[in-house]
Amino acid sequence: MITLDINKVFGFIPEKQIFDRAKAAESVNIELENGTGKGNDFLGWLHLPSSVTEAMLNEIQKTADDLRAQCEAVVIIGIGGSYLGAKAVIDAISGSFDNLSNKKPLIVYAGHQIGEDYLHELSEFLKGKSFGIINISKSGTTTEPALAFRLLKKQLENTIGIDNARKRIIAVTDKARGALRTLATKEGYKTFVIPDDVGGRFSVLTPVGLLPIAVAGINIRQLVSGAVEMEKATGKNIPFAKNPAAIYAVVRNELYKHGKKTEILANFNPKLHYVAEWWKQLYGESEGKENKGIFTAAVDFTTDLHSMGQWIQEGERSIFETVLSVARCRYTVEVPEDKDDLDGLNYLAGKRVDYINKMAELGTQQAHVAGGVPNIRIEIPELNEYYLGQLLYFFERACGISGYLLGVNPFDQPGVEAYKKNMFALLKKPGC
Repeated sequence: MITLDINKVFGFIPEKQIFDRAKAAESVNIELENGTGKGNDFLGWLHLPSSVTEAMLNEIQKTADDLRAQCEAVVIIGIGGSYLGAKAVIDAISGSFDNLSNKKPLIVYAGHQIGEDYLHELSEFLKGKSFGIINISKSGTTTEPALAFRLLKKQLENTIGIDNARKRIIAVTDKARGALRTLATKEGYKTFVIPDDVGGRFSVLTPVGLLPIAVAGINIRQLVSGAVEMEKATGKNIPFAKNPAAIYAVVRNELYKHGKKTEILANFNPKLHYVAEWWKQLYGESEGKENKGIFTAAVDFTTDLHSMGQWIQEGERSIFETVLSVARCRYTVEVPEDKDDLDGLNYLAGKRVDYINKMAELGTQQAHVAGGVPNIRIEIPELNEYYLGQLLYFFERACGISGYLLGVNPFDQPGVEAYKKNMFALLKKPGC
């Protein structure tokens, strides 16, 4: 089980103050379960892990296997929650250099930004390759993915013909409404449904995330099993002192009340970079409302200790840090002896690289706490599908509790529409 350590917070907030919030945290956790709080029409994620059926997993796996057999590359089209969860898991579990090797299929992404050069380069990259498309959009009209899909659909049809292209395009969309649903029905695409009661940032354990993850050759059953375990460990009947999601939610909110306005998610394993990107959306979009909410930021250590480390150590004391630590690495690499020792590293000879990394982590934690940065630590036993499933659900459950403690609706995102209105007006979109 992943574990939560908040001992390095007590020097900034008394332990009693945190545990005095136990009843409030338990109350809002029950509110989540009972569906009596704000945004209760978007609580489908809450028991999603335990409600994923074997039939659904089999259908997703079969579709993924078919794509893997046909394609050298698969393009995942989506933005925000429609791709971040999948990319987080794929990057964390896959080999660091899989997309540079002969391993098939290559997983590439589109529709997550508006970049003309990127789209041109992607089109050039796909020329001569057998590729497929997973288009993820509830409406089918969100500008970034819709634009990418229009271009890539045309390229695929021009390359292998319309009839063959239909067999390599999968639509993950609304069950009954929207432009993509209409197109999928017209063209006969294989489809999967985005549940009406699951928002994008909570959708990684729906086909939105599970299909791309399965296409990447990752064990989705283990991912779901880990999430089921964490669902049980954070339920409404679990007392505050034993509920890691509730504790994390309370600690964040108490630090926020004490002027810690920014939470930095730090990891010491580069494979977790996109887990942090997913986390940034999950909390930023859920809590940043009504002129309230912790600003979510992320760093990759030790890399960013050579860029952001100075600010974290001695900048404005408005931050706290949550560290993701992986207890066991998959492989073993030891430092060799060198007869000249010009780099001065012979004192490390025979030691594992991970041991050095762990000492960097501990030294960083000590320095940052001494510098006035409260520190939360989440330990993942090892980086596999099971524990990653636990981590994802832990953050989701804690987000729901934290949003309610903050007093906002954590399941809407009205502010996201502001830039779109301006953009559509500038582009002279009909009706805008």
